[in-house]
Amino acid sequence: MSIIVIGLNHKSAPVEVRERVSLSRPQIIKYSPIVREIPSFSGCAILSTCNRTEIYCNTETPDEAIKDILNLVAQRSQFDIEELKQYIYIFKGEEAVRHLFTVSAGLDSLVLGECQIQGQVQDAYDVALHEHLSDSIINTLFMNALTVGKRVRTETQVDRQAVSISSAAVEMAKSFFGELEGKNVLVLGAGETSELTSRHLVSNGITSIMVANRTYERAQWLADEIGGKAVRLDHLQAYLPDADLIISSTASPKYFIEAKDLSPYLNNRQRPLLIIDIAVPRDIEPAVGDLPHVTLYDIDDLQTAVNRNKAYRAKEAIAARDIVQEELDDFLFWLDTLWVVPTIVRMREQLADIKEKEIRKAINRIDNPSEREVQIIEQMANSIVNQWLHTPMTNMKRLAGKRIDQIDCYIRAINDLWDLKQ
Repeated sequence: MSIIVIGLNHKSAPVEVRERVSLSRPQIIKYSPIVREIPSFSGCAILSTCNRTEIYCNTETPDEAIKDILNLVAQRSQFDIEELKQYIYIFKGEEAVRHLFTVSAGLDSLVLGECQIQGQVQDAYDVALHEHLSDSIINTLFMNALTVGKRVRTETQVDRQAVSISSAAVEMAKSFFGELEGKNVLVLGAGETSELTSRHLVSNGITSIMVANRTYERAQWLADEIGGKAVRLDHLQAYLPDADLIISSTASPKYFIEAKDLSPYLNNRQRPLLIIDIAVPRDIEPAVGDLPHVTLYDIDDLQTAVNRNKAYRAKEAIAARDIVQEELDDFLFWLDTLWVVPTIVRMREQLADIKEKEIRKAINRIDNPSEREVQIIEQMANSIVNQWLHTPMTNMKRLAGKRIDQIDCYIRAINDLWDLKQ
């Protein structure tokens, strides 16, 4: 048996290709009956996110399995197979296992160390199990991948420290105020960056967010999404005195807030006002930072923090890769020993039959044996069998795990000597 993975991701394919190949959970469930009927593999699992779609298989005929999967993906996504192949990567055996473990660790993500992939691997495993797509090897593969992800996130800090501008802005605000809970926030702009920033704010305990945007409908949509309040631009001045934090990310070609506009609202202000400008071109006139009680950061300040944090994560990734290697070695050892298990099972079954016959003989030779005497005989027989089997079982697994060439000869010899039925 061989484990293979066929997939594409943000590094191998542009978004217009990924979105055509991508499969939602309901779509995977819908296609499961078709996948189950493919004869070239015994088990599979499908991992599909916004940045990757990967199909993992356990197969005795890798080339046939690859051909069948490519045909299925091409047919569903309406790609010509030759066109699809230019975006696809294929890993087999050890490299396929390493790839999944690396993915689960967050080391192959768009954002190094991101933890969302752990839940997505869990979801892929759950669906494969529920839809009867997986077999014992795929199940063990994904359970071990989840162990890798858990270990990486508990034993390293690869998922710590903000590495996006939006998350860095929130981290900077937390550092400035100490606590964000209870702070009033004014978000200028309602685009993708503002949306991400707003969601980070909510996850950090902010409950009072006002969203101002040139298009009020877009501001209303974002406000509804995060439980905030939409503000019309012509009413913006009314909300400036109460703001503790202003985060600005508009597409304005000129300054959105100038010092002369903000100054009148600061005359009686005694508490600090933090303004974080993450727009390019800048939304906030630099002179605003000279106003009393105002601290102004721009995107360069944030980028410095982001670069520092990325370097930190890269350092932690070294320890994460060590964990991937440890778990990979353990899984490959288990995989290599699987084929000797049937021989071990047959040895144990044969000895169990002999044991039961001899126990009955011994008991029949004793007049009216007590329950305690029967128990002692059974315990002794079990102990003899277990001790006798321990050494050959351990050595067979050890030799198989080391991939010793002669191991197949040893196994055949044991089967012949013991007359074990195949």
